Amino acid sequence: MQKSKNMDNLDKKIEELITIGVEEIIEKNSLVKKLKSGKTLRIKFGVDPTSPDLHLGHCVILRKLKQFQLLGHKVIFLIGDFTATIGDPSGRTVMRKSLAKKEILKNMKDYIKQAGKILDIKKTEIRYNSEWYEKRSAMFLFELSSRFTLARVTERDDFQRRLKENIDISMLEIIYPLLQGYDSVMLKSDIEIGGRDQKFNLLMGRKVQKKYNQPQQDIITMPLLEGTDGARKMSKSCGNYIGINEPFLEMFGKIMSIPDELMWKYFILLTDVSIEEIEKIQEQKQKTLISPKDVKILLAKKIIEIFHGKKEAENAEKEFEKVFKDNQAPSEIEEIKITEPKLNILDLLLKTKIAPSKSEAKRLILQKGIKIDGKTEEDWQKQIEIKKGMVIQAGKRKFAKII
Repeated sequence: MQKSKNMDNLDKKIEELITIGVEEIIEKNSLVKKLKSGKTLRIKFGVDPTSPDLHLGHCVILRKLKQFQLLGHKVIFLIGDFTATIGDPSGRTVMRKSLAKKEILKNMKDYIKQAGKILDIKKTEIRYNSEWYEKRSAMFLFELSSRFTLARVTERDDFQRRLKENIDISMLEIIYPLLQGYDSVMLKSDIEIGGRDQKFNLLMGRKVQKKYNQPQQDIITMPLLEGTDGARKMSKSCGNYIGINEPFLEMFGKIMSIPDELMWKYFILLTDVSIEEIEKIQEQKQKTLISPKDVKILLAKKIIEIFHGKKEAENAEKEFEKVFKDNQAPSEIEEIKITEPKLNILDLLLKTKIAPSKSEAKRLILQKGIKIDGKTEEDWQKQIEIKKGMVIQAGKRKFAKII
């Protein structure tokens, strides 16, 4: 009786694993058979460190990986420190800029710590694909590429679109999916998981494994999470992302800014709220028993609780009302030490982390989005006299105080 109950419980967990938030599975029957076999499966997820922050879009996959961990399977968190030098062509309409090794090392510095906010890092296999690629000679590249034809590698939609529009495709971009596929050979992955835009690369993993006489990995693709603009995939390059390392007030404000129709997708993909409970909240909203704003506040608190804790989630709501509704400065502002008596305003915004680059700082100033001690600054060439206690503000979410 107990054994039957345990089997039913396992079946339920497997069903949730392969349905909730999942877009496509290749091959489903094979995957279910593997999950019921009792074997510890190797689940691969790769990320290239092209920027220093993981964002909520990455968390859609990390949360699915966590479900695999809870079922006792081995999650492999692969950092593509070698493939990042090439750049993934998926979804690109132009060639991606190559990254220097120094920039890659800087970007990936906190990846494991950030991923550890969701995954059990002690039970996660952390790998870097430079482990094998930096030891290989040119002959390896000849041997790998000789197993595939140009027609097969360039059949992906984004390559076809670029060929029709006479936009160059570099040889490195053609090689990239072969290298990502070979990662699966080296890791002996049973399952690979990624966003739906990664489908071509994930399928290439199956093909490369087959060429090297390995069992083919099954594939799970996840939906792409739209960013704060509600239109494009969340990404740093689009400026519509919510970083998992962001201060709780900034995170709260960004979540509150998403379009109303997007909040249900966020609930399903980013929180532990059950489908039944989400449906109840939807019903309450339809009956106007709860406002869209209140639903979004609940969503923001649920997400912030995951990354910052319950107390911070409660404080975020209070601070949000104070800053956004009452136009007051938050209770706690990050303090930045500056020793120079004067700074160009662009340098000041960089030093205080108000803007990530001078071009972004200039854009914020020209859009009248920067205030210093409550006064809007409009001259991007201005020299600012540094004063103790000076408060710098960008929009309604970012603040810094000079000490």
